Amino acid sequence: GVPSGSFTFTSCSKRGWHDLTPFLYRALISVLYPAFYPRLARKYAEGLDERRALYPEEKRRELPENSLWIHAVSVGEVQSAWPLLEQIAEDGRVGKPLLSTTTATGRDMAFRLAGNLVSGHIFYPWDVPRIVRRALDAIRPKGYIVIETEIWPSMLFELKRRNIPAFLVNGRFSERTAANIRRRPSFWREVYDSFSLLLVRSGTDRSLLLETGLGDEKIRVTGDCKIDALLLRRKKADLSWAKKIAGGAGPVFLAGSTHQGEETVALDAYRIVRSKLPSARLILAPRHPERSGEAAALARGYAPTALLSEAESDRAADWSVLVIDRIGVLFDLYGVADSAFIGGSIVDKGGQNIMEPAAFGIPFSHGPFMRDFVDAAEGLGKKGAAVLVRDAGEIGAHWMRSLKEEEKQKARTGAGEFFAALGGAAAVSLDAIYGEMNLR
Repeated sequence: GVPSGSFTFTSCSKRGWHDLTPFLYRALISVLYPAFYPRLARKYAEGLDERRALYPEEKRRELPENSLWIHAVSVGEVQSAWPLLEQIAEDGRVGKPLLSTTTATGRDMAFRLAGNLVSGHIFYPWDVPRIVRRALDAIRPKGYIVIETEIWPSMLFELKRRNIPAFLVNGRFSERTAANIRRRPSFWREVYDSFSLLLVRSGTDRSLLLETGLGDEKIRVTGDCKIDALLLRRKKADLSWAKKIAGGAGPVFLAGSTHQGEETVALDAYRIVRSKLPSARLILAPRHPERSGEAAALARGYAPTALLSEAESDRAADWSVLVIDRIGVLFDLYGVADSAFIGGSIVDKGGQNIMEPAAFGIPFSHGPFMRDFVDAAEGLGKKGAAVLVRDAGEIGAHWMRSLKEEEKQKARTGAGEFFAALGGAAAVSLDAIYGEMNLR
């Protein structure tokens, strides 16, 4: 299907449409849309009129004419768009852009992170030619930016027909997307050729686009905006609540995003540390908060334990193990920990996000299973910011070493060098876009 997941294109591919052309794609979308509409209307009831580009007069008056239109499908893409929005505001050459998302959670994240940086929000119009035309007639953007993977051919073909420049920012391609592109290179060459510039994260992403026959003049490697977003999030983080929770005597260790089986490993490591340093405390954050009760039951066999919800209500201010029972707090807690272990890596789940503890420059360890973060694990390991561990004994030993000033300094310096080499993608991307649009 379409890299972002088009219901119609997927259906076409199942019927054997291997030689799609832009004309055939648009014709099939138009024919199939009425059949799929009832299902779509149920699934996307929120914002249904906007998804059909049926904007009421009040909404039309709010749409900024001749502005940049930035599309970020959901939460992850909105986070990647955030530093770009900050750069646009700081630069000041254009007004506030219009932001679209596909999901309501993406919209909510956008207003939380960057509500003051955008002129407004719409739900993204469906990729049906007449709907796309209706949306562009109403919005009339001076440029269109899509974040990461959300590729909709009808929109791109119509933008090109109207001579509206389109840009892919932070472009990335999963193995599934790459396989689909390789099955239909001629079609995807036409789709991606509709962009004025393709700004991708890595040389691997660039090579895939070159395989389709695209010229290399419109493909640039700019790095990962998610790095900028992470550093921006750290800069704006308010750690006061976390410091209040974690305040007290003794160092604080954190086992983050643990999966079933890893809580026992982390608690065994904590037992080793506590036998040498009785004042040590542990924050245990299961990857899925609904498992917090199970994790707390385990922890009570090791030391006095409280849930975060209990500690915040002052019912259990004195704890040795704190179990996190809600989402959205782990990032801040990394900012107050002395050292961490990252889960999903001793139990083979591909690893969890090691960039978050690295953003705070704290020493941290991870297990051998890090296939979802291979490059980051390797890069941070070479810089001395991350350490590979295989069992409770090695985690405990690393936590104890982390209390030494030289170990802390090595982690801070290594993480700083790692991010310095990768940061700045948002600024580079915006410079490239403005250059292409002759906004000097």
